[in-house]
Amino acid sequence: MRIREAFREGLNTLLKNHVPSSQLGAELLLMHVLDRDRGYLHAHHEEELSPEAADRFFRMVAERTTGKPTQYITGHQEFWGLDFEVTPDVLIPRPETEHIVEAVLDLARREDMSKGARLRIVDVGTGSGCIALALASELPRAVLFGSDISRPALVVASSNAMRLGMPERVKFLESDLLARFLDEDFLSSFDFVVSNPPYVARDEMDKVQREVREFEPRVAWGGLERGDEIYRRLFPEAQRVLKPRGYVVAEIGYNMRDAVVSLLGHEWTDVEVRPDLAGIPRVVIAKRCP
Repeated sequence: MRIREAFREGLNTLLKNHVPSSQLGAELLLMHVLDRDRGYLHAHHEEELSPEAADRFFRMVAERTTGKPTQYITGHQEFWGLDFEVTPDVLIPRPETEHIVEAVLDLARREDMSKGARLRIVDVGTGSGCIALALASELPRAVLFGSDISRPALVVASSNAMRLGMPERVKFLESDLLARFLDEDFLSSFDFVVSNPPYVARDEMDKVQREVREFEPRVAWGGLERGDEIYRRLFPEAQRVLKPRGYVVAEIGYNMRDAVVSLLGHEWTDVEVRPDLAGIPRVVIAKRCP
């Protein structure tokens, strides 16, 4: 069987089962099996596919029809140009979460933090470690921490740090939000608290995509009594660990702008909400008052 024929058969199977983004999924699975990029698929589509490779590809396609995300099947997802290992213990990194990284880098430049200072940053709910490690790749002098309530997630994050050649750049700690940092050694010591927290309320779970609802870890995305409950806890804790004029930078759900901003009282200034590429409010930024 040629590469082109295998691709078409796999694509048709995904389409018949109404799998979202079927063409992209078929390409990613075939690229993974062949350990080649997209350009190779198109340039060598008449090449023969070995029986072993074809069998592996069609087994992966069948797995995808169950709703299991492509990233959990391949075990990989790109974020900020870096290749991250992902397992069902962590949320799959999304492109829109890169806006958190962009915001931190922009604020660091704006405040002239990147020159001469060793920035201290903590990533709350680090999951795969994608935000913390992306920042580590851009800010070589920064001191970074990643916290997560899930021990299995921290194992994945630590593995990613090792794979990306940054095993010493981020210290990963098991913690419910910032609980591990609320002592004298950490109070008023961070320049940035960043987070992509769970924000899906229980009464909105039926709106969540099947792949997320059935396969991604609920602790990482929601099922909460209230969609804003993590922010209600996170902002006061961030207030305690940030330096005066330090920033909290957090991702929000598409309809949460007003609810989250309303939680930022007189202790915060320079409140800003940045949209993603689709124009949807995506990242809330606030500076701790001096």
